[in-house]
Amino acid sequence: MQVIYSAIMGLVQGLTEFLPVSSSGHLLLAEKLLGLLGYQNANSMALAVMLHMGTLIAVAVIFWRDWIEMLRHPIKNPTLLLLFVASLPALVLVVLLGDWIDGLFTGWFLGISFFVTALFLVLIERISGKRKGSPVVNDAVTMPRAVIMGLFQGIALLPGVSRSGSTLLGGVSTGLSRGTAAKFSFMMSAPAILGSFLKEGKDAIEAGGLSSLISVETLVGVVVAAVSGWLAIRYMLKLIERISFYKFALYVALVGAAVIVMQLTGFAGFPPLAWPGAAPQPLG
Repeated sequence: MQVIYSAIMGLVQGLTEFLPVSSSGHLLLAEKLLGLLGYQNANSMALAVMLHMGTLIAVAVIFWRDWIEMLRHPIKNPTLLLLFVASLPALVLVVLLGDWIDGLFTGWFLGISFFVTALFLVLIERISGKRKGSPVVNDAVTMPRAVIMGLFQGIALLPGVSRSGSTLLGGVSTGLSRGTAAKFSFMMSAPAILGSFLKEGKDAIEAGGLSSLISVETLVGVVVAAVSGWLAIRYMLKLIERISFYKFALYVALVGAAVIVMQLTGFAGFPPLAWPGAAPQPLG
Protein backbone atom coordinates (compact mmCIF):
# COMPACT_ATOMS: atom_id res chain seq x y z
CA MET A 1 0.00 0.00 0.00
CA GLN A 2 2.87 2.34 0.80
CA VAL A 3 4.42 1.64 -2.62
CA ILE A 4 1.15 2.60 -4.34
CA TYR A 5 1.02 5.83 -2.34
CA SER A 6 4.60 6.70 -3.30
CA ALA A 7 3.96 5.92 -6.97
CA ILE A 8 0.87 8.17 -7.04
CA MET A 9 2.69 11.01 -5.32
CA GLY A 10 5.64 10.57 -7.70
CA LEU A 11 3.30 10.83 -10.68
CA VAL A 12 1.68 13.96 -9.26
CA GLN A 13 5.06 15.55 -8.53
CA GLY A 14 6.56 14.76 -11.92
CA LEU A 15 3.62 15.96 -14.01
CA THR A 16 2.62 19.03 -12.04
CA GLU A 17 6.15 20.34 -11.48
CA PHE A 18 6.44 21.13 -15.18
CA LEU A 19 2.83 21.56 -16.28
CA PRO A 20 1.54 25.01 -15.24
CA VAL A 21 -0.80 23.75 -12.52
CA SER A 22 1.32 23.83 -9.30
CA SER A 23 3.08 20.76 -7.93
CA SER A 24 3.00 21.92 -4.31
CA GLY A 25 -0.74 22.51 -4.48
CA HIS A 26 -1.49 19.19 -6.14
CA LEU A 27 0.76 17.28 -3.74
CA LEU A 28 -1.05 18.82 -0.77
CA LEU A 29 -4.42 18.04 -2.33
CA ALA A 30 -3.40 14.49 -3.26
CA GLU A 31 -2.09 13.82 0.24
CA LYS A 32 -5.40 14.83 1.82
CA LEU A 33 -7.55 12.94 -0.69
CA LEU A 34 -5.43 9.79 -0.47
CA GLY A 35 -5.78 9.99 3.30
CA LEU A 36 -9.53 9.52 2.86
CA LEU A 37 -8.80 6.24 1.06
CA GLY A 38 -6.67 5.01 3.93
CA TYR A 39 -3.28 5.81 2.43
CA GLN A 40 -0.99 7.13 5.14
CA ASN A 41 2.63 7.96 4.49
CA ALA A 42 4.81 6.84 7.36
CA ASN A 43 7.70 9.11 6.37
CA SER A 44 6.32 12.06 4.41
CA MET A 45 9.47 14.14 4.88
CA ALA A 46 11.74 11.52 3.32
CA LEU A 47 9.32 10.95 0.44
CA ALA A 48 9.11 14.68 -0.29
CA VAL A 49 12.91 14.87 -0.43
CA MET A 50 13.20 11.97 -2.85
CA LEU A 51 10.38 13.20 -5.09
CA HIS A 52 12.39 16.38 -5.58
CA MET A 53 15.34 14.21 -6.55
CA GLY A 54 13.19 12.55 -9.20
CA THR A 55 12.21 15.81 -10.89
CA LEU A 56 15.78 17.08 -10.63
CA ILE A 57 16.88 14.00 -12.57
CA ALA A 58 14.31 14.80 -15.27
CA VAL A 59 15.66 18.35 -15.71
CA ALA A 60 19.24 17.09 -15.77
CA VAL A 61 18.49 14.48 -18.44
CA ILE A 62 16.44 16.74 -20.72
CA PHE A 63 18.97 19.59 -20.71
CA TRP A 64 22.21 17.64 -20.21
CA ARG A 65 23.86 19.23 -23.26
CA ASP A 66 23.00 22.72 -21.98
CA TRP A 67 24.39 21.96 -18.51
CA ILE A 68 27.67 20.66 -19.94
CA GLU A 69 27.98 23.64 -22.29
CA MET A 70 27.41 26.25 -19.58
CA LEU A 71 29.79 24.51 -17.17
CA ARG A 72 32.52 24.22 -19.80
CA HIS A 73 32.14 27.80 -21.05
CA PRO A 74 30.71 29.91 -18.20
CA ILE A 75 31.98 33.16 -19.74
CA LYS A 76 30.88 32.54 -23.31
CA ASN A 77 27.58 31.05 -22.15
CA PRO A 78 26.08 33.27 -19.42
CA THR A 79 23.14 30.93 -18.68
CA LEU A 80 24.64 29.74 -15.40
CA LEU A 81 24.96 33.32 -14.13
CA LEU A 82 21.44 34.12 -15.31
CA LEU A 83 20.06 31.08 -13.46
CA PHE A 84 21.88 32.17 -10.31
CA VAL A 85 20.45 35.69 -10.55
CA ALA A 86 16.95 34.35 -11.28
CA SER A 87 17.13 32.19 -8.14
CA LEU A 88 17.98 35.06 -5.78
CA PRO A 89 14.48 36.58 -5.28
CA ALA A 90 12.98 33.27 -4.11
CA LEU A 91 16.00 32.66 -1.86
CA VAL A 92 15.61 36.08 -0.22
CA LEU A 93 11.89 35.48 0.35
CA VAL A 94 12.57 32.08 1.92
CA VAL A 95 15.07 33.65 4.31
CA LEU A 96 12.76 36.54 5.24
CA LEU A 97 9.38 34.77 5.22
CA GLY A 98 10.27 31.11 5.67
CA ASP A 99 8.06 30.45 8.69
CA TRP A 100 5.08 32.28 7.17
CA ILE A 101 5.45 30.33 3.92
CA ASP A 102 5.68 27.04 5.81
CA GLY A 103 2.40 27.92 7.53
CA LEU A 104 0.67 28.06 4.15
CA PHE A 105 1.33 24.36 3.62
CA THR A 106 -1.50 23.47 5.97
CA GLY A 107 -3.72 24.26 3.00
CA TRP A 108 -5.68 27.20 4.37
CA PHE A 109 -4.76 29.49 1.45
CA LEU A 110 -4.68 26.80 -1.22
CA GLY A 111 -7.97 27.56 -2.99
CA ILE A 112 -7.12 31.22 -3.58
CA SER A 113 -3.63 30.27 -4.76
CA PHE A 114 -5.08 28.05 -7.48
CA PHE A 115 -7.15 31.01 -8.69
CA VAL A 116 -3.96 33.11 -8.81
CA THR A 117 -2.42 30.45 -11.06
CA ALA A 118 -5.52 30.51 -13.29
CA LEU A 119 -5.20 34.30 -13.62
CA PHE A 120 -1.51 33.99 -14.54
CA LEU A 121 -2.31 31.43 -17.25
CA VAL A 122 -5.01 33.66 -18.74
CA LEU A 123 -2.51 36.52 -18.84
CA ILE A 124 0.06 34.32 -20.62
CA GLU A 125 -2.48 33.47 -23.31
CA ARG A 126 -3.59 37.08 -23.74
CA ILE A 127 -0.07 38.52 -23.89
CA SER A 128 1.31 35.90 -26.28
CA GLY A 129 -1.91 35.99 -28.32
CA LYS A 130 -1.49 39.69 -29.03
CA ARG A 131 1.97 39.02 -30.45
CA LYS A 132 0.91 36.06 -32.59
CA GLY A 133 2.20 36.47 -36.13
CA SER A 134 4.64 39.21 -35.15
CA PRO A 135 8.39 38.47 -35.16
CA VAL A 136 10.00 38.27 -31.72
CA VAL A 137 12.76 40.85 -31.34
CA ASN A 138 15.81 39.75 -29.34
CA ASP A 139 14.37 36.45 -28.14
CA ALA A 140 17.12 35.86 -25.59
CA VAL A 141 17.14 35.77 -21.79
CA THR A 142 18.97 38.87 -20.54
CA MET A 143 19.81 39.91 -17.00
CA PRO A 144 16.68 42.11 -16.56
CA ARG A 145 14.49 39.32 -17.94
CA ALA A 146 16.09 36.79 -15.60
CA VAL A 147 15.42 39.09 -12.64
CA ILE A 148 11.75 39.48 -13.60
CA MET A 149 11.31 35.73 -14.04
CA GLY A 150 13.00 35.27 -10.68
CA LEU A 151 10.55 37.66 -9.01
CA PHE A 152 7.66 35.69 -10.46
CA GLN A 153 9.27 32.50 -9.17
CA GLY A 154 9.19 34.06 -5.71
CA ILE A 155 5.39 34.37 -5.97
CA ALA A 156 5.25 30.64 -6.68
CA LEU A 157 6.53 29.88 -3.18
CA LEU A 158 2.84 29.97 -2.28
CA PRO A 159 1.46 26.41 -2.50
CA GLY A 160 -1.07 26.36 -5.30
CA VAL A 161 0.71 29.00 -7.38
CA SER A 162 2.44 27.27 -10.29
CA ARG A 163 6.19 27.88 -10.51
CA SER A 164 6.33 27.09 -14.22
CA GLY A 165 3.22 29.17 -14.92
CA SER A 166 4.51 32.13 -12.92
CA THR A 167 7.96 32.17 -14.48
CA LEU A 168 6.49 31.67 -17.95
CA LEU A 169 4.29 34.72 -17.40
CA GLY A 170 7.36 36.66 -16.27
CA GLY A 171 9.17 35.64 -19.44
CA VAL A 172 6.46 36.40 -22.00
CA SER A 173 5.65 39.70 -20.29
CA THR A 174 9.21 40.85 -21.06
CA GLY A 175 8.88 39.96 -24.74
CA LEU A 176 10.27 36.43 -24.80
CA SER A 177 8.62 33.81 -26.96
CA ARG A 178 6.80 31.02 -25.15
CA GLY A 179 9.45 28.51 -26.22
CA THR A 180 12.42 30.51 -24.92
CA ALA A 181 10.62 31.43 -21.70
CA ALA A 182 9.58 27.81 -21.12
CA LYS A 183 13.09 26.44 -21.60
CA PHE A 184 14.61 28.94 -19.19
CA SER A 185 11.72 28.36 -16.77
CA PHE A 186 12.39 24.62 -16.72
CA MET A 187 16.11 25.19 -16.25
CA MET A 188 15.30 27.62 -13.43
CA SER A 189 13.57 24.75 -11.67
CA ALA A 190 16.89 22.95 -11.14
CA PRO A 191 18.33 25.39 -8.54
CA ALA A 192 14.90 25.66 -6.87
CA ILE A 193 14.45 21.89 -6.68
CA LEU A 194 18.04 21.39 -5.55
CA GLY A 195 17.56 23.98 -2.80
CA SER A 196 14.40 22.23 -1.58
CA PHE A 197 16.17 18.86 -1.78
CA LEU A 198 19.08 20.05 0.37
CA LYS A 199 16.89 21.83 2.93
CA GLU A 200 14.36 19.04 3.30
CA GLY A 201 17.08 16.40 3.09
CA LYS A 202 18.90 17.97 6.03
CA ASP A 203 15.68 17.99 8.07
CA ALA A 204 14.87 14.40 7.12
CA ILE A 205 18.34 13.15 8.07
CA GLU A 206 18.18 14.96 11.41
CA ALA A 207 14.76 13.44 12.08
CA GLY A 208 15.32 9.86 10.92
CA GLY A 209 18.90 9.43 9.78
CA LEU A 210 20.29 8.95 6.28
CA SER A 211 18.71 5.52 6.00
CA SER A 212 15.24 7.10 6.14
CA LEU A 213 15.74 8.45 2.62
CA ILE A 214 16.44 5.05 1.06
CA SER A 215 13.64 2.51 0.89
CA VAL A 216 11.66 0.66 -1.73
CA GLU A 217 8.83 3.18 -1.36
CA THR A 218 10.97 6.28 -1.82
CA LEU A 219 12.86 4.75 -4.74
CA VAL A 220 9.55 3.98 -6.47
CA GLY A 221 8.58 7.62 -5.95
CA VAL A 222 11.89 8.81 -7.44
CA VAL A 223 11.54 6.68 -10.57
CA VAL A 224 7.91 7.64 -11.20
CA ALA A 225 8.64 11.36 -10.59
CA ALA A 226 11.65 11.26 -12.93
CA VAL A 227 9.82 9.51 -15.78
CA SER A 228 6.63 11.58 -15.51
CA GLY A 229 8.69 14.77 -15.15
CA TRP A 230 10.65 13.90 -18.29
CA LEU A 231 7.39 13.33 -20.19
CA ALA A 232 5.90 16.61 -18.92
CA ILE A 233 8.93 18.66 -20.01
CA ARG A 234 8.99 17.00 -23.43
CA TYR A 235 5.28 17.67 -23.88
CA MET A 236 5.53 21.33 -22.91
CA LEU A 237 8.62 22.05 -25.02
CA LYS A 238 7.06 20.40 -28.05
CA LEU A 239 3.63 22.04 -27.82
CA ILE A 240 4.33 25.25 -25.90
CA GLU A 241 3.76 27.54 -28.90
CA ARG A 242 0.45 25.88 -29.85
CA ILE A 243 -1.32 24.84 -26.66
CA SER A 244 -4.03 27.02 -25.18
CA PHE A 245 -3.33 28.12 -21.64
CA TYR A 246 -7.04 28.86 -21.26
CA LYS A 247 -7.59 25.10 -20.88
CA PHE A 248 -5.02 24.89 -18.10
CA ALA A 249 -6.54 28.01 -16.51
CA LEU A 250 -10.03 26.47 -16.54
CA TYR A 251 -8.73 23.27 -14.98
CA VAL A 252 -6.85 25.09 -12.22
CA ALA A 253 -9.84 27.36 -11.53
CA LEU A 254 -12.09 24.31 -11.12
CA VAL A 255 -9.55 22.75 -8.75
CA GLY A 256 -9.41 26.02 -6.79
CA ALA A 257 -13.21 26.13 -6.53
CA ALA A 258 -13.28 22.51 -5.36
CA VAL A 259 -10.64 23.24 -2.71
CA ILE A 260 -12.58 26.26 -1.42
CA VAL A 261 -15.68 24.06 -1.08
CA MET A 262 -13.57 21.57 0.87
CA GLN A 263 -12.31 24.40 3.07
CA LEU A 264 -15.80 25.69 3.75
CA THR A 265 -17.09 22.21 4.62
CA GLY A 266 -13.97 20.86 6.32
CA PHE A 267 -13.87 17.96 3.85
CA ALA A 268 -10.67 15.85 3.86
CA GLY A 269 -9.39 17.77 6.86
CA PHE A 270 -8.83 21.05 5.02
CA PRO A 271 -8.50 24.01 7.39
CA PRO A 272 -10.97 26.86 6.78
CA LEU A 273 -10.25 29.69 4.39
CA ALA A 274 -8.26 32.58 5.87
CA TRP A 275 -6.53 35.70 4.65
CA PRO A 276 -2.74 36.15 4.55
CA GLY A 277 -1.42 36.99 8.00
CA ALA A 278 -4.48 35.64 9.77
CA ALA A 279 -4.09 32.56 11.91
CA PRO A 280 -6.42 29.81 10.60
CA GLN A 281 -8.81 28.54 13.24
CA PRO A 282 -9.65 24.84 13.60
CA LEU A 283 -13.08 23.65 12.64
CA GLY A 284 -15.48 23.11 15.48
